[in-house]
Amino acid sequence: MDAGECRNLGESLYHQLHLPTWPVGIFYIKDTEEIPETAIRPSAIGQKWSLCQGVTYARRHGWHVAMTADDNFCTPASAFHKWVKVSDADLIESQVRQGWHKDRKAEQNRFDFFNDLFSGPGKEQALARMQEYIGFVCFPLHLAIREPDSIMVFGDGTHLNHMIQALCYEYTTPVMSAFEGFGETCFKGGLVPFITGRPQVVIPGMGDRAFAGITPDELALGLPASRLSALVKNLFKSGGDLNIGQPVKTLLPMGLDESITPGFVYLKDKMEPNTPGGGAS
Repeated sequence: MDAGECRNLGESLYHQLHLPTWPVGIFYIKDTEEIPETAIRPSAIGQKWSLCQGVTYARRHGWHVAMTADDNFCTPASAFHKWVKVSDADLIESQVRQGWHKDRKAEQNRFDFFNDLFSGPGKEQALARMQEYIGFVCFPLHLAIREPDSIMVFGDGTHLNHMIQALCYEYTTPVMSAFEGFGETCFKGGLVPFITGRPQVVIPGMGDRAFAGITPDELALGLPASRLSALVKNLFKSGGDLNIGQPVKTLLPMGLDESITPGFVYLKDKMEPNTPGGGAS
């Protein structure tokens, strides 16, 4: 899939779903030389952002944004992405001090669970791949200058409903996710689909909403770029003519008349005879 196809698919997805913001493409970089000239780096303007802020600037403002550990004030995100050398013990200790979970044992359980995301055949290769990268570039998909590794699409529940149905239409694999309320945008929306090749439902966490201006009703879907074409191709096919579409087509009640409420009946009886729909005077 070249950049032109990405742009066309991104434009189509945006308009067909009537999305509130642009779908975002993300590609991971191994060297700063890969950062395009069009991209903004927070460190280049004397600032640091969080990764989720970079995504917001891409999807709401249409910017290309480059993020590395030098650009990112959210140190746990840099550590989870393996962009910096930090021991697991120190990363766990940082999270214990945050107080997100009950105690150290709970935090260790969390780490063990997410390590299992990369379990099974190819686990070592997946972890090795993570350590090859130093950052990412995110951008609105309709302005893609190269093929992304992951794609993130923000919307409401109906938008996700349509996208999940489209991804499951041929039912090669279901869309399955685990949730904890932290690091959902950068980790589950971008990195996990890239490394595992599996789509993820994203419920933006506390940091996502506090830093990145994500609204209370916004959710997201992260998917590997390889699934984008099938997603767009299969939109609204599930259920055939029964598909509710977008904007959502609800079933409107029919066969109603003025007798539905006492007030309606009272006014109907008071209407002048020549009033359309009126009764006796």
